[in-house]
Amino acid sequence: MGTGDKFERLWREMRNGALLDGFPEYVGYEGRATEIRLYDIGIMPGLLQTPEYARAVAESNVRREAITAEHADERVAFLAQRQAALVHLHPPMMFVVMDESCVRQCVGGPEVMASQLDRLVEFAARPTTMLQVAPFSIGERRCFRLPVNLLTLSDRSVISYSESQFQGHLDREPATVLPLLMTYHQLQAEALSQADSVAMINEIRKGLS
Repeated sequence: MGTGDKFERLWREMRNGALLDGFPEYVGYEGRATEIRLYDIGIMPGLLQTPEYARAVAESNVRREAITAEHADERVAFLAQRQAALVHLHPPMMFVVMDESCVRQCVGGPEVMASQLDRLVEFAARPTTMLQVAPFSIGERRCFRLPVNLLTLSDRSVISYSESQFQGHLDREPATVLPLLMTYHQLQAEALSQADSVAMINEIRKGLS
């Protein structure tokens, strides 16, 4: 059983309601991807979250009664397993564009956020990653209004996963997925370079000291 199959099975064994429809299947593909492209708004991409940041997000959902405390524990533990699975001899290339709100919004308090920003800088320094911030200044040129995940598999096929607050959607149809990939490339062109993104993150980090 491959990594992707294992994670899809593990997630399906977890309690109902922990995440949106389509996510278990997405995670199965994630473990087999050669390239991962992420775009997020407001909250850091899960694969880049520190344990403390992930816990703060999960517990906020518990306080809103969106999930149970047990679901929160499962989410945090499962996220840690997904992150660990991507650290191996030949990790996938990871391209991450995050809205400026992700680095500006303080989650979990200054200490947790400072550690999270340090994690982003470390991520950007890896040879198989690219990190960019889409600044507020691009305004209407922001291509996506919702978070989007794009996976490239070994056969060069591309899969997309997107979600709103209440619904997740996995798409494998080239006619709809490939335009999303093109739009992602356009977003990268509008976003700050990795060097300028890291400089912004470091500047925000100073304010949390």
